[in-house]
Amino acid sequence: MTLRFAFNTNGAANHRLADAVALIADSGFNGVALTLDHHHLDPMEEGWERRAEVLARDLAARNLGSVIETGARFLLDPRTKHEPTLLTADPAGRARRVAFLQRATEIGRILGSEAVSFWAGVPRPGVDHAQAWSWLREGVQQVLEHAEGTGVTAALEPEPGMLAETVDDWRRLQAELPGLSLALDLGHLLVTGERDPAAAVGEFADHLGTVTIEDMRRGEHVHLPFGEGEMDIPACLSALERIGFSRLVCIELSRESHRADSMIPASLRWLREHAA
Repeated sequence: MTLRFAFNTNGAANHRLADAVALIADSGFNGVALTLDHHHLDPMEEGWERRAEVLARDLAARNLGSVIETGARFLLDPRTKHEPTLLTADPAGRARRVAFLQRATEIGRILGSEAVSFWAGVPRPGVDHAQAWSWLREGVQQVLEHAEGTGVTAALEPEPGMLAETVDDWRRLQAELPGLSLALDLGHLLVTGERDPAAAVGEFADHLGTVTIEDMRRGEHVHLPFGEGEMDIPACLSALERIGFSRLVCIELSRESHRADSMIPASLRWLREHAA
């Protein structure tokens, strides 16, 4: 198997970042999917650049690649999960989200990351759908323009329940913003039922900025350890092999931090055994 795997640090939320990186490396992973958060390299805290440089040296010493994830729940607003978003009615709120995503690409430049993954958000009650889409297009364009200067791929991730929740939503946005890559979470396809996950790999092969894999059940947006859901993981891995996918394949198990010490190595063992 030629695929390269990364583990998302939101599945090691009870570990210090340096300890999480060490555990991921020692378990045999090829990279880290870094979820920027208040405890794992807060991008809005003074000294973020210095801490990013320290992390970059650690990753290089361990020969680890990276992807930047931006889905922290309460980083920008401690009272409202995931707010503000690119769809927030308040222009200042949207600007804060754009600034955060732009900062994420700057951190990606320092780390030499393959991509920055981000999502659209959920329109709040009373927000017109067409208006929300206009805000989304405007915000993503600003992120893309900034990312171009950093050399980091900006990839939108369709999320169940959000304004852009399907790969067809991504395709519509990408038609308006051709520089936009796709952050494909294969489990999300099982939740929405829009595509067979393995088939989607081939369909969107030319647009993949980053890929995430985990187990899931049909129609239920819960990230599960491998073997506990209904995903045909070996078929997805084979599809990624067939297209020659060389970027990191990220594992996201955000509910497993309480047993990260065992779950991180077990996840990679499962993938290697079942891919073989």
